[in-house]
Amino acid sequence: MPEIIPITVARGDGIGPEIMDATLRVLEAAKAAIVPEFIEIGESVYERGFSSGIEPDAWESIRRTGVLLKAPITTPQGGGVKSLNVTLRKTLGLFANVRPCRSYAPFVETHHPFMDLVIIRENEEDLYAGIEHRQTRQVTQCLKLITKPGCERILRYAFEYTRSRGRKKLSCMTKDNIMKLTDGMFHRIFRELSKEYPDIETEHLIIDIGMARVADAPDRFDVIVTPNLYGDILSDVAAQVSGSVGMCPSANYGITASMFEAIHGSAPDIAGQNIANPSALLLSAVKMLSYLSQSETAMLIHNAWLKTIEDGFHTIDIFSHLPNYEHQRLGTNEFADAVIERLGDEPQTLKTVRYKRTEIVTHPEIKSEEVKELVGVDVFFDWDAGTPDDLGAALQAVSDDRLSIRMVSNRGVKVWPGGIPETYCTDHWRARFKHPEKNMTVEPADVIALLQRCLDAGLDFIKTEHLYMFDGKRGYSLSQGQ
Repeated sequence: MPEIIPITVARGDGIGPEIMDATLRVLEAAKAAIVPEFIEIGESVYERGFSSGIEPDAWESIRRTGVLLKAPITTPQGGGVKSLNVTLRKTLGLFANVRPCRSYAPFVETHHPFMDLVIIRENEEDLYAGIEHRQTRQVTQCLKLITKPGCERILRYAFEYTRSRGRKKLSCMTKDNIMKLTDGMFHRIFRELSKEYPDIETEHLIIDIGMARVADAPDRFDVIVTPNLYGDILSDVAAQVSGSVGMCPSANYGITASMFEAIHGSAPDIAGQNIANPSALLLSAVKMLSYLSQSETAMLIHNAWLKTIEDGFHTIDIFSHLPNYEHQRLGTNEFADAVIERLGDEPQTLKTVRYKRTEIVTHPEIKSEEVKELVGVDVFFDWDAGTPDDLGAALQAVSDDRLSIRMVSNRGVKVWPGGIPETYCTDHWRARFKHPEKNMTVEPADVIALLQRCLDAGLDFIKTEHLYMFDGKRGYSLSQGQ
């Protein structure tokens, strides 16, 4: 008998309790060697005044078991609360999000009968850091944070996943034609690591055309790796074109913990109606069993699920009148019953699955020996007292022989010197100060002295960003038109 393993279970919000109960019934029928510890997270916890959506005792359970099986939760939109999904991933260090997207033709209607791809999404960084500020009456900002260790870790994981699963091609998607430093680093490290994996075909695509090609011809892809935001959007698109977002599982892996969840939301509009598809959560639980070294049970359930689909037992989201195909629409509970009845069966047309656990790849963080030099500062101002030329004149008046004004931009476009009147400007301005001589270094004290002069002149500065050179290479972007 396999060792009985404790896992943490969150029944979630909306349709969450229904699909979790259905999933646990299947796991119990298959004799999965697990014992659930139930926790409460999400909407009810938010309503009790916990802005994080999770209480300390729930954290204790997750940290004790190291495994969380989670139904969808409702995150309030807007307001001051944070996404609990993101909080869980980042707090537990779940850096790799793996989302398989496969079609099940001819039994589930799809335009892409040969689709079988995996999306690997960086899970901790990017805009999902959630660092936002309102800076002026007209402008807010969101910081996009990309790190070398974060890029190297997820990209190496993607290469190792591709190789260990016998897949042949790894596609990287970014927007580094625009975000040259952040997405540019992700692409550069992908290119560098590809030299260590000559057996894997690699390609890079700009995310917009890459996502369009996934929607149009997903069978040309094998494994895709992306930064966080793109991967979130791309995996939902891929899941839907495969047949239904309700059938695609999601696994989140870290060094010491893991989380398994459906990729769809809590769908409160259909909660309590016994019509939700439990497949995505059930297949996520199958991934969990494989992770827990219970591959035989994982295969037993997955193959029974495939046979259920093949036999024409479908929930409403995938039910359609396909020609020459007899099938029946089932509710959530009845679908789980149909899977249980087929435990021990295997599909006849769809490909039988075989599971093996893929170990999480650990790798030392990149340690940089680059020389870092301060060469200037961008000072941001809240200002609406005239034209760009007026602001430029005011900034010339606070310049000195250590830091002098070089350029003023608005929403990333250079508007002084040499701007044009057609450029629309808000009350949020970036002023770039550098040493009068090219690439001469300055001191932090010079920046403080500049800010004091701005204060004395009545200029409302709202933030600063230091300008650094790394081994003589610029560590900051230019403005459009500069």
